[in-house]
Formats: sequence, C-alpha cells, structure tokens
Amino acid sequence: MIRKIVRIDEEKCNGCGLCVPACAEGAITIVDGKARLAADNLCDGLGACLGDCPQDAISIIEREADAFDETAVEERLKETKPAENPHAAAHHGGCPGSRIMQFESAPAPASDAAPKQSRLGQWPVQLALVPPTAPYFQNADLLITADCVPFAYAGYHDEFLAGKAVVIGCPKLDDIRFYREKLTEIFRSSSIRSITVLRMEVPCCSGIVMAAREALASCGKDIPFREVNISIRGEIKE
Repeated sequence: MIRKIVRIDEEKCNGCGLCVPACAEGAITIVDGKARLAADNLCDGLGACLGDCPQDAISIIEREADAFDETAVEERLKETKPAENPHAAAHHGGCPGSRIMQFESAPAPASDAAPKQSRLGQWPVQLALVPPTAPYFQNADLLITADCVPFAYAGYHDEFLAGKAVVIGCPKLDDIRFYREKLTEIFRSSSIRSITVLRMEVPCCSGIVMAAREALASCGKDIPFREVNISIRGEIKE
C-alpha cells in the first residue's frame, strides 16, 4: 500500500540517536552509526521524531510500505525495553555518546597544591529550572554547558565558568525544543553580552549548539557566539 512513512537521509544523519527515544513505537534504531527504520510496519508515519533531529535528516514521504501494525509495535517494545536489556545500545552500535570506554585518569596533584575554589556565582543552573528573567542574566556573559563537560574538562571552573552566568543541560536526554524556547526567552528578556556553548565531541551534543543558535536567531539580537568542543579525554578541540 502507498502511505506516509519516515525517510532518513543517511548523508545528513550523524548517529546522535535523539530520534530513537522520540519514536514511541520503537521504529528507529541505530545501525553502524546511522539511524535506520527497524521495519516499515513499526512506523505510524505521524513524524513525532522529526523535531528531535538536529541534522534535519528525517522527513515524511509517501511510498509503498507495509501497513502500520500495532501488534508488531507491542512486540518490538517488549524486545527493546531498557529495563530488560540496559546495555543494548552500548553493544549494538548505538550513539557514540553512550558507548562504554575506560581509560587512565590524570595523576592526582601534589599534596601541597592549593585546593581549587568553585567559581559558581548563581543557583539554580539547570536550564529546566532557571527563571528566564533571573537577575544574574542581566549584562552577563552566558555559558551554556552540556552537563558532561565539567566532568571531562579539568579547567572548567577557572577557564570558563569564572565571571559568567551558566545554564547546563543534556541534549541527548532532554527536550531540544524546550531548550530552544527557554533560551529564546532568556536572550529576549536579558542583556546578554556574549554566549559561549561548551559541548562534548560526541554527535548527540550538537543538539545544545543547535538550540542555542536557533534561539539566538529567533530573538533577533546580534550577540557574540562561541562554540567550544571538548573531547572525552578532556582536551579542547575548538
């Protein structure tokens, strides 16, 4: 039958995996670092996954496809329940951001080294919790941080956080559309002097950069914008 169904452009897809949890039917999976339809009969063609793709790689087309099968969806969801197979993504080519790795950490500093001081100057910091009109955003240099960055980059407090207002979030686990709307409110209601986005090198982290750029475009302001990419081993890749 001819019907509406999801199409994934593999050239645009970067394998971030944001579309996978966005599909309530479990129709999308990651294979060899690319999003793929697991089966035509699992896709309802409604496109709930479209807004979660930072690469604009997903569209709805009409083509010959098996009919949507709710029974097949139920079976698929039973097979892919995270509680039953919590490590499935890590062992089956899932998002690089959730791939298991282990490496040697840097040696501890000398015992006589002065203890580091926190450079945090506000609370809360979670993007979901900060009020858009919080006073610490006024005339501020804003640091938008993917929440893995402070764990990976040892100099985060002194080199980036000092003297800045900060918001943090996880573009893989949270709603990118919410990020975009919240950041737009912050940019519109505050006199932000500059924006620095700190992200990890993994593909799924591109979502936080996309949300910040789109929010800046929506608010119509010309604010200096800087993106800094941090490697998993804690190096700046800018």
